[in-house]
Amino acid sequence: MSGEYPVRDSDSEQTSWEICQQRIGYVFSDKGLLRAALTHASGAQHRLASNERLEFLGDAVLGLVISEILFKRYPYSLEGELTHIKSIVVSRQTCARMSKTLGLEEFLILGKGLTTQGAVPESVLADVFESLVAAIYLDGGLEAARRFIHTHIGPEIEAAAEGESDGNYKSLLQQLAQREHGVTPTYELLAEKGPDHCKYFHISAQIGQTRYPPAWGRTKKEAEQLAARNALQELAGQTPPPENS
Repeated sequence: MSGEYPVRDSDSEQTSWEICQQRIGYVFSDKGLLRAALTHASGAQHRLASNERLEFLGDAVLGLVISEILFKRYPYSLEGELTHIKSIVVSRQTCARMSKTLGLEEFLILGKGLTTQGAVPESVLADVFESLVAAIYLDGGLEAARRFIHTHIGPEIEAAAEGESDGNYKSLLQQLAQREHGVTPTYELLAEKGPDHCKYFHISAQIGQTRYPPAWGRTKKEAEQLAARNALQELAGQTPPPENS
């Protein structure tokens, strides 16, 4: 890909690229890729010189890496649950927030129409993060892109997973238990296995004297979420999914 995005920088631009690379934690071999990733269509000589094509590729790379992380991190979660977490993690809102966190708006190449508007639109910030993922992928390969995504988006995964738990199964089970039985569900740790750095927890939900099918999880919160899901399914007359061990 070297040479597809030619770059001729002044000393001030080179300094800006150096600061940007320090900020994102990656040094490009082909600085033209970095420039292209930061170039909005409004600031490009023609649209093929903008970050639109990189955005297209970056969306796919980001989706692949996040899917891989979720698949490995949550071995007992169903496809629907993984899809829900992924949709939050790779959302336009998350990508825009990552661009703000990295301060990428300082380095964007924009047309006059956008530079006079004040704040950079959220959509532009989301696009540039995906473009940057693609640029790193093309410059350093999948492993470089994976490290960048792990570093900057990895923490979003745990937050999204916990949000799924707090906003869905556990709270739904609590509402049902309090409404139908006048009690709050409890969660019992039945077992744990694995080394400290890769431990799994076996937890069951209980309402009154009734214990529901347990579930394994990578964290206690995840196991409680899945145990609450099992309880809800059994209370609804459904069969919980087979349990892995």
